[in-house]
Amino acid sequence: MRSRIVMSMLAGATLLASTLLGAGPAQAAVAKARVPAAKAQVPDAKAPVATAKRQVADVPAEFGTDWHDPLTAAPPVARPAAKSCQVTLAEAEFRDFTPYRGTYEPPTACGDRWSKVVLRLDGTVAGRQYDRLGYLHVGGVEILRTSTPEPSPDGIKWSVEKDVTRYSATFRSAQDVEMLIGNVVDDTYTGVIGVKATLTFYEGRPPAAQTPDRVLTLAADATLTTPRNTERIVAEVYATGSGGGCEEFWYLAVPGSAPYSCQADKGPYREVQIKVDGQLAGIAAPFPNVWTGGWSNPFLWYVVPAPRAFDVKPITYDLTPFAGLLNDGRPHRIDVSVVGVPEGQSGWSAPVNVLVWQDARRAHVTGRLTLDKAGELANSTTYTPGSEERVDTDAGHRLTTAGYVDTSHGRVRTTVDRTLANTSVHRWTDGENMDALDATWTGDESVTVAGRGPARTTATHRTYTMNGATTIGSDDRLRTVLALGDRAAVVETRDGRRAGWSRLDDTYRGDATYTLNVPRDQRHAVGTSSERYRLYGSGGCYDRSLATAQGVLTEDRGGC
Repeated sequence: MRSRIVMSMLAGATLLASTLLGAGPAQAAVAKARVPAAKAQVPDAKAPVATAKRQVADVPAEFGTDWHDPLTAAPPVARPAAKSCQVTLAEAEFRDFTPYRGTYEPPTACGDRWSKVVLRLDGTVAGRQYDRLGYLHVGGVEILRTSTPEPSPDGIKWSVEKDVTRYSATFRSAQDVEMLIGNVVDDTYTGVIGVKATLTFYEGRPPAAQTPDRVLTLAADATLTTPRNTERIVAEVYATGSGGGCEEFWYLAVPGSAPYSCQADKGPYREVQIKVDGQLAGIAAPFPNVWTGGWSNPFLWYVVPAPRAFDVKPITYDLTPFAGLLNDGRPHRIDVSVVGVPEGQSGWSAPVNVLVWQDARRAHVTGRLTLDKAGELANSTTYTPGSEERVDTDAGHRLTTAGYVDTSHGRVRTTVDRTLANTSVHRWTDGENMDALDATWTGDESVTVAGRGPARTTATHRTYTMNGATTIGSDDRLRTVLALGDRAAVVETRDGRRAGWSRLDDTYRGDATYTLNVPRDQRHAVGTSSERYRLYGSGGCYDRSLATAQGVLTEDRGGC
């Protein structure tokens, strides 16, 4: 519906402006003293989470002027029992599109090797404000992309935690810091966003396989020059559709022949591609992010945000098959593009970090790309007119790359295979007074490394789901019912035998109704929401459920 685009427009404009100016799980705070919540615990490798439950009986008949601080069911970052040091990265108030700029100095009391580095962002906002998008850069490396909750008149607090140990190489030296949550403050939108970002360092040494030797960013001309002894390369792309237009809601786009407010010639299929010197090197489905004004209904998100809303996870691409090509000491062009975006239309931001692991015993690692084979991109979009308009989409793609590097410990071959699929049914009525989507995105990825011991394969199956509808009744009551799913299954094998596994299931459900075209105090809004986050496998388990009604936390249950 057209009002959906308007309601989250500024969130997109924020990220577009941030792009022009500058370029694991998040846990929001459980903060309101009047409605305490159980503190989530991350399991030890072998121990289950202790069961905890909190319930609140006094649920108002409708939303008032205050509600529980935002929180998510996702686990906080597990912290080792080791000496720690904390450094403040940024402390600022965002009123416009002026970035915060500062400097970072490494901690002096915790050495220069750390078993864990944890980023924490604490935020406050009060009054009236849209959802806003932002980033945090250290030395040009994007370590966080985030969005903000919409506030109550009385004000809210929230927090985000993220494991950023993989950026340790950047943190070992003094760096420039840049942060922006673009904002508009005026007589109507009064919310000033205050934030404090800190890093906590824990002494010790992390597993070498998890911590790269260098973290690189692309040059101004989108080129990359890797160290000549690179033996493994992983690119991160923080891809988000935004820009104040239809690409914030790309999953609802329809062909130009259909009467709908968001159109794209090839429909809603989007695919984030990365190329090396023009060769296709990686494909992935973007995550269907929903910000806290999304689906025309902020009452869905006041307490529990959609999965990943506060901690936008990057897409990762294993580019190791291209290491032999990239290790020639010359700059190579790295291009990121989004398939399906109408030509000439903006709306996507996709900054890139490149993580590299180096061979400490060899100055130059040689190798060769042996396979780069892409299947034909399938994208079928069918429009069926009627009293209930309908667009059916069935799309997908496959890419296999392979290559080797000759290292000081022998020849290592890497094969990366990725298969994507997207199916959706989009239905709407005249005027978009009913607008519904049932969509599923899947991605199968396997990375096999052969050499220096038994062959090792990591196979990952990802599934994202979105099933919901927004309707406007004759009484101008807008109702949104929505379910979102973020799921992943990972199996690691060595020499054909399973060595580890994990399963993630993060499910959100919401149902909220309010009156349109009236002052805020006359909306008579009601709404329920819930989230269950389950993560279990060979490393332990975590299970937490949240439920809310009219902004009150009614359940906080944890346990395995």
